Amino acid sequence: MDFAFDARTEELRAKLLAFMDEHVYPAEAVAEEQRAALASPWDTPAVVEELKAEARRQGLWNLFLPDAEYGAGLTNLQYAPLAEITGRSPQLAPTALNCAAPDTGNMEVLSQFGDEQQRKQWLEPLLAGEIRSAFAMTEPEVASSDATNITTLIERDGDEYVITGRKWYISGAMNPDCKIFIVMGKTDPDGDDIRRQQSMVLVPRDTPGVTIKRAMQVFGYEDHYHGGHAEVIFDNARVPVTNLIGEEGGGFAIAQARLGPGRIHHCMRLIGMAERAIELMCRRAVSRTAFGKALAQQGVVHNWIADARVTVEQLRLLVLKTAWLMDTVGNRGAHTEIQAIKIATPRAVVDIIDRAIQLHGAGGVSQDFPLAELYAGARTLMIADGPDEVHQRSLARRELKKYL
Repeated sequence: MDFAFDARTEELRAKLLAFMDEHVYPAEAVAEEQRAALASPWDTPAVVEELKAEARRQGLWNLFLPDAEYGAGLTNLQYAPLAEITGRSPQLAPTALNCAAPDTGNMEVLSQFGDEQQRKQWLEPLLAGEIRSAFAMTEPEVASSDATNITTLIERDGDEYVITGRKWYISGAMNPDCKIFIVMGKTDPDGDDIRRQQSMVLVPRDTPGVTIKRAMQVFGYEDHYHGGHAEVIFDNARVPVTNLIGEEGGGFAIAQARLGPGRIHHCMRLIGMAERAIELMCRRAVSRTAFGKALAQQGVVHNWIADARVTVEQLRLLVLKTAWLMDTVGNRGAHTEIQAIKIATPRAVVDIIDRAIQLHGAGGVSQDFPLAELYAGARTLMIADGPDEVHQRSLARRELKKYL
């Protein structure tokens, strides 16, 4: 692979870096002030809408979608360095560019598997940034790391599906702009093929029987900018059979198609989070004195900074290789590498952020710096989209097959 960015990527990188400096970073403190004054903490601060309008004006919009009909038409390799930049301000930048999860994955599902009516009703307003969405898969009563365990029922009754189940950590569901859920449940719970039991249906938020029960915290944070993580009850919620995405029994396959790009997007942004942590670590090291000399002169600090730089460079190369493979041989051909980055990136970035927190002392765990919230987000990604151990198990099996 060629390590140089092509002309289009360089152009977008320059525009995005300037956008971050001129608009996003200054908006971080403004957004916090505005959010504190809102009637509901889940409402969107005005400055976020201003960022979205400016990003769209500059052509920094829907960069994640490789389909030029709906998005920027970038390859994974072109998008990777751009997603990294947005990871430096994960609360604002992805949303400003309409590139925030879970909307990104939901838009990919609708663009690939939705029918014409579903795309018109839900994909178009999502692409325009007019509404938000949520993906309802994880359940509190079962080990959802094995998607075949889910117990939510999607039962056909004439021209309707009846959805019954309890979901939690449904990202984005607390945002009042979240208008649609993609719900994964079982249409054939007794089917012989456990990977053909599940289906996905579109459930509007205002459907009778849908209840947003509570917001779930993540290490004490509620992630207001991304719409929180909710517990959602589906109590005999009815939707037309035309709300089925794809075919009955196709839910597991759609989920796998959705999660591949989602995993690499998370890893791209994680590298940006690590870069932000390194920057904060270096600024702190040259501005503070302890035991008679600057922190930047302490040997252990040298080790932390050097190790962090080496780690980030390694991770970036692995993520870029994975993006290149996804573009050239497809997601299946890049399966091992997708798992590798999902294992390596969150744990390494957690360690880098942890060192930055240590260097900041009490400030590191406070709300005055973004490090504690970055840590919470990075640590969560060791669980989200499949816990590390699931990917390790699959990757190890693939390696062992070479010797059997």
